[in-house]
Amino acid sequence: MSQEQHLLLPYQGPYDWPAMLGFLALRAIDGLEVVQGDTYARSFELEGCQGTLSLRPGPVGHLQLRLNLAQAHLLPKVVERLRRQFDLEADLPLIHRHLATDPLLAPLLAARPGLRVPGAWDGFELAIRAVLGQQITVQGAIRLASRLVATYGRPLMCPDRQWPGLTHVFATPEVLAGADLAGLGMPRSRARTLSVVAQALLDDPQLLQPGGDLQHSLERLLQLPGIGDWTAHYIALRQMREGDAFPAADAGLLNAMAALQGQRPTARQLLARAEAWRPWRAYAAQHLWTASG
Repeated sequence: MSQEQHLLLPYQGPYDWPAMLGFLALRAIDGLEVVQGDTYARSFELEGCQGTLSLRPGPVGHLQLRLNLAQAHLLPKVVERLRRQFDLEADLPLIHRHLATDPLLAPLLAARPGLRVPGAWDGFELAIRAVLGQQITVQGAIRLASRLVATYGRPLMCPDRQWPGLTHVFATPEVLAGADLAGLGMPRSRARTLSVVAQALLDDPQLLQPGGDLQHSLERLLQLPGIGDWTAHYIALRQMREGDAFPAADAGLLNAMAALQGQRPTARQLLARAEAWRPWRAYAAQHLWTASG
């Protein structure tokens, strides 16, 4: 039987919760995630144990966690994942002092001083999301992800009465590695990439874990068929928490630069401009994405 627990997760500095919640709401997968009011809720499976959680603003400097999980010994791992996913360790004053030396970024930083980089609850889930998002809209990718969860995810065995919209947990690598995913309505090449990612994680469970070295992380991902530069940087940014990951060819970043400076740069030109933003290019990217809506 699940045990309900309430905890406070502390963080330093400002926190732009509306921006974080807006990001999550736009990408919420049916059956797996719900955004309602000022709260984000999701179902999950951790070490074979299912649970649900919700996060909302708490007292100043804290997020309020409500957790339903029968296995109390997993609590520290849940908290660790949430601290990474919601970027609770970020030293924003340090990051902003560095980025604000660029006159293009300075007003964006001043307008959103608490903006953080959204992360991921689970590396495999994020990698699958990233592949589904290749060359299609966010809405299109979420429709595919929702079909994938409904078809291949496991039903939530103990539904949360407070969150009846949470019905499944995400599919496992074991299931997706052998599934014919083209039936979900995507090109066969992309379906094959999903299966490749699933099998790669079975072969190397540490593949998507934070490694502390951006180039090494990118090289490992780029070895996988169907994983290009954009997908590798996106996974490094959101899952591996690489603060310098930067998908320079991303259309949203290029469009944001066009709106801010009146001319759309090439990916090469943006990459050159972003050299001055190292080692915090991921935060510059998040501000550009947010500014472009």
